[in-house]
Amino acid sequence: METITCANTNKGLAIRDALDIIGGKWKLPILHVLILNERPMRFKELQRTLGGITARMLSKELKELEINQMVSRQVYDTSPITVEYSVTDYGHSLCPVIQALYEWGTEHRRRIFEPVGVE
Repeated sequence: METITCANTNKGLAIRDALDIIGGKWKLPILHVLILNERPMRFKELQRTLGGITARMLSKELKELEINQMVSRQVYDTSPITVEYSVTDYGHSLCPVIQALYEWGTEHRRRIFEPVGVE
């Protein structure tokens, strides 16, 4: 694995590419919910689980995740039509990134919200 430093600007393009795919308020939470659920989810179920996301935004984010092969969309010929979403194997490759962000976020919250002088 190639090591980068914060000052190495030549590697910035790869970081920007990654953030284009997973950046924003909802993409990582969507992936996180689908990964934790371990089974395909319907649109409304996903929206309820996430809480606070509009149907329009969820639809937009799912389309972008599908275009980038992070999420697969399965349409069933039922009446009414059933659509389920699941994380692809490629989407699962983000698990270490999501775990690292969780750990960093936990430490950051502790650092920021702990009273001064408490160890």
